[in-house]
Amino acid sequence: MSSGEYTRDQRYIATRITADGRDGYPVEPGRYRLVVSRACPWANRAIIVRRLLGLEDVLSMGVAGPTHDERSWTFDLDPGGRDPVLGIERLQEAFFKRFPTYEKGITVPAIVDVSSGAVVTNDFAQITIDLSLEWAAFHRPGAPQLYPESLRAEIDEVNEVVFKDVNNGVYRAGFASSQDAYEKAYQRLFDRLDWLSARLADRRYLVGDSITEADVRLFTTLARFDAVYHGHFKCNRSKLSEMPVLWAYARDLFQTPGFGDTIDFGQIKEHYYVVHRTINPTGIVPVGPDPTGWLTPHGRESLGGHPFGDGTPPE
Repeated sequence: MSSGEYTRDQRYIATRITADGRDGYPVEPGRYRLVVSRACPWANRAIIVRRLLGLEDVLSMGVAGPTHDERSWTFDLDPGGRDPVLGIERLQEAFFKRFPTYEKGITVPAIVDVSSGAVVTNDFAQITIDLSLEWAAFHRPGAPQLYPESLRAEIDEVNEVVFKDVNNGVYRAGFASSQDAYEKAYQRLFDRLDWLSARLADRRYLVGDSITEADVRLFTTLARFDAVYHGHFKCNRSKLSEMPVLWAYARDLFQTPGFGDTIDFGQIKEHYYVVHRTINPTGIVPVGPDPTGWLTPHGRESLGGHPFGDGTPPE
C-alpha cells in the first residue's frame, strides 16, 4: 500500500562539462547553452550562479516559459515559439537528440551542446558546482568564491539537510497524497526552518562570512515561499514574512546584486498554479502577495560579513 509520500525522481544525466573534458565535453566559451525557466527554483540557482560569476558572455542562456505540459518546457517567450539559438520549440527535442528513447523527466536547468543540439546534462546540483570550479578560467574579475575548498565540507553538510527538508521538503508536503505523509513533511520542513533561523540569528550567511553555494540553494526556495508554498503546498504554519530571522536573511540576499534581479514572481506563480492542476484544478493564479516588502530594510549588515568576500558584485 502506498504511504502517500512524494518521491522525487533524481535520475539525472550525469555527464559533466569539465576543464579537462574527461566526459567528452570540455569547457569552451560559446559552445553550450544553459536552458532555464525563471519559474523553477532548481533552474533559478544556475541563473544566480552564472550571473554572480560573470559567465554571461561565455555561456549563453535560453529561457523557457513558466508553464509546460507533460512533454516538456517550451520556448513560448521567444518570437515564433523557438529558442533563437537552438531553433527548437521544446526542450524535449534536445534530450531526444542525444537519447532518442529518453524516458526520465525533461527538466531545467539543462545545458545543451549548441553545435549538435543535444543535451549534455540536467544534473542541477552538479551544474552550479561545476560553474564555480570547472569554469573558473572564465570567471569575471572579482567573482566570488561560492564553493571555497576550506568550507566545502560544511557547505555540503548544510546543502544536504536543506535539500531534504526544505528545497524538496515543500514538494513533499505539497504533493503528499495522504494526511500522514503531508503532516510528516510539514513537520520536517518547519523543524528545519526553525533550525535555520537559529543558525542565522547571529551570522549573516549560512557558511562563512560571505555568500556561498549554500545561500544560493536556500534562497530560491525562500523566494517562492509566501507566493507559492505557503498556500499552494499547504506549508502554512507561518509565512516567510512571519519568520523574522529568515525573512531578514532572504531580503538581504534579494537586495544583493545577482539574486533579486533573477526573480520573476509573476512567472513563479503562473507555473505552480497553472501547471499543478491536481492541486489547483481551476488554474486561477493568485494576485498577491505584495512583493514590495522584499525591498524594505533588513538590518543584516550589523552582523558583519561581506557578500562577495574579497570580490565585487556583478554589474
